[in-house]
Amino acid sequence: MSNWPPDPNKRSDNSSNQPAPMHQPPSQPTGQEWRLIENTLLASVVEQRRARRWSIFFKLLTFGYILLLFLTIGRGCSTKAPTGLEGMDTSKPHLAVVELQGTISNDDKANAYDVSDALTRAFENSNSKAVALDINSPGGSPVQSDEIWQTMVDLRKKYPNKKLYAVIGDIGASGAYYIASAADEIYVNPSSLVGSIGVIMPSYNIEGLMDKVGIKDRTITAGEYKDILSLSRPLTDYEEQHVEKVLANTHKHFINAVKEGRGSRLKDPEANKLFSGLFWTGEQSIALGLADKTGSISSLEKQLKLKSTVNYTPRDPFQFFMDRFAVKMGAGIGSSVNLDVLPQEDGTAKMR
Repeated sequence: MSNWPPDPNKRSDNSSNQPAPMHQPPSQPTGQEWRLIENTLLASVVEQRRARRWSIFFKLLTFGYILLLFLTIGRGCSTKAPTGLEGMDTSKPHLAVVELQGTISNDDKANAYDVSDALTRAFENSNSKAVALDINSPGGSPVQSDEIWQTMVDLRKKYPNKKLYAVIGDIGASGAYYIASAADEIYVNPSSLVGSIGVIMPSYNIEGLMDKVGIKDRTITAGEYKDILSLSRPLTDYEEQHVEKVLANTHKHFINAVKEGRGSRLKDPEANKLFSGLFWTGEQSIALGLADKTGSISSLEKQLKLKSTVNYTPRDPFQFFMDRFAVKMGAGIGSSVNLDVLPQEDGTAKMR
């Protein structure tokens, strides 16, 4: 008898066709396993919180950096120079100080616009009883120097009752002395370097070196003497004479400015070669009439019987903020570790 079709009500004897038994439900975790799961979850939560805090920190840091960048750009685009009078009392009698530090150049701190503006504001303040130009500069641009010199001459004429002093620190040479000569009096340290009344235009000829290394000059000019200061060839006699005339003319302006400022105080300029480009110590410069007295800003303040000085030099607001921040941080650290900050003697320190 055929077994097909199979009877659905009949149970098969083939065990291989038996459906697999149902899986038993998993056993419940023990107490120790629950603690392990709990610790794992808590550690995950702590890690997420830590990551979130660091994320917030870096976002704030990035925001601060971007804000600082915008402030710096805004400062650079501003046409108004910072006054440098933050936190200073100009309502009482004081000695007004303007700094002339470093190379005199349109692109440096010692530029004609900033220095002249500071000098003007110092003279205009009725509570400034005298103005001192604090000089520490090897010189620089003759144009920038002459513009500052002219400002000083004009201010002295406009305010005849307010004296203008030039106080030379380490060095007041070349263009810096050009400027100093416009002051009523020049104060120096005995070891200051003073003078260098001359003009220089550096030039080199590296033609021989170029030949050795196989370099050829392919400069193209329109104008016979356009490459007059080329490094690849020597000057012709005519070119050298022309450059000397240009420098002599600029030197004459320098000499005339010094003569106008110092007048009869100069001691035999020709015999002493005062306009030769030589420089002297502060002590020697007094003997030659290039300077008047030894002194500093602080000694001038005492001489004038004034109780305070006010610095009118334009100041970078960002640098001012960073300086103040550094001072406060230093004071905070000193207080936290209970340190006494004592003044130190340093032979190289600048006298004030």
